[in-house]
Amino acid sequence: MVSKSRTVKITHPDRVVFPDDGITKGDVVDYYAEIADVMVPHLKDRPLTLWRYPRGISQRGFVQQDFSETLPEWMGSAEVTKEGGRVVHPVVDRRDALVWLANQNCLIVHAWLSRCDRLDEPDQVIFDLDPSTEDFAPVRAAAQATADVLRGLGLAAYLKTTGSRGLHIVAPLTRGPDFDTVRQFARDVAEIIAADDPAHRTVEQRKDKRGDRIYVDVMRNAYAQTAAAPYSVRARRGAPVATPLEWDELKGRGLRSDGFGLRDVLKRVATQGDPWADMRKHARSLTRPAERLVKLRA
Repeated sequence: MVSKSRTVKITHPDRVVFPDDGITKGDVVDYYAEIADVMVPHLKDRPLTLWRYPRGISQRGFVQQDFSETLPEWMGSAEVTKEGGRVVHPVVDRRDALVWLANQNCLIVHAWLSRCDRLDEPDQVIFDLDPSTEDFAPVRAAAQATADVLRGLGLAAYLKTTGSRGLHIVAPLTRGPDFDTVRQFARDVAEIIAADDPAHRTVEQRKDKRGDRIYVDVMRNAYAQTAAAPYSVRARRGAPVATPLEWDELKGRGLRSDGFGLRDVLKRVATQGDPWADMRKHARSLTRPAERLVKLRA
């Protein structure tokens, strides 16, 4: 089998990746090839971390950051210095690159919150709503509350399922502040969101202290931390996808974090487009929102 790309030859396309769903490696590669037009803009210029499942999701997968020995010459990369050496992350700037990763059994795609030319300056702030129970209604309410606070501070808010259990709310930023500054801003916002409904929300990191509350997690706002990329497949039954949503979809009582499967998303994008397509046009400086936040907390 050869992908629509002229560069990447697909190996073992009939290998089953999702045994309960009959989804093969070829299906996963085809998905990434077809979704590339809307997914690649969200990955471009960002170091990636990949979760690989060579034997399918019924077997334990592994995380890979360093592709220094395997990346083809034509594929983009980002060399990141770390203690004791360096890591060469893949960078996806076109369909062929995404297909190549899929052929390497890379199922889950995580992206940095910053871009290659200024790794210490994030261009987004993310809030990860992590529920402790299966009741999704409080998660929907927390997402709306997060959006309300961000908009009140002068930022745009974008919504997506994680494809796992919760929801992500992302505000695009113009670059300048470092990760420490952005993370502190996120912590202060999270405290407001949690205080608004302490019976259902918390900023407590320890699971044994959360009870049944939603954890408003801002720890991904840090250097070298990553989040599941928009349109990434997840290693769960049903092949769920981290799916960007329109805000009015939050009202749907049937909404679930894992409610959009690989095949659903292709149909969805074909008819609705990408709700995050204009995200970068709405990036805002953090200066005024940070000033407003200080007054709000006073």
